[in-house]
Amino acid sequence: MTNIDELKSTGLKATLPRLKILEVFQKGTQRHMTAEDVFRVLLDERSDIGLATVYRVLTQFEQAGILLRSNFESGKAIYELNEGQHHDHFVCTSCGKVEEFYDPEIEKRQQAVAKAKGWVVEDHSMALYGQCANCAKARAQKA
Repeated sequence: MTNIDELKSTGLKATLPRLKILEVFQKGTQRHMTAEDVFRVLLDERSDIGLATVYRVLTQFEQAGILLRSNFESGKAIYELNEGQHHDHFVCTSCGKVEEFYDPEIEKRQQAVAKAKGWVVEDHSMALYGQCANCAKARAQKA
């Protein structure tokens, strides 16, 4: 499916800003981005799409199910492509790096705990906060 078809299938018109922002997520090396990150990529590409437009399109993409939004402790919304597969996140408290992981044992344990408490889990998100390997190494070298 082309990007134009993908946008149309969600009820969105295929405008240039929408196509460019979708392309940033599809072709970029950074999977988790703030609106400011997206804006910087567009500036580097010499695009004239403004920050307000970026925010508006990201909100539209989230509502259409194209992007997922997470709010980690930084207070900034972090967006990623919705690929339809559940995962959780590690978040570095030093540099802000976000890394995805999936562990079937953790998922089973969460379901077991919910069942024992009489709950039926419909969805969940989990973020583990700590230091990424690079920041932990840098910290150890300073000590």
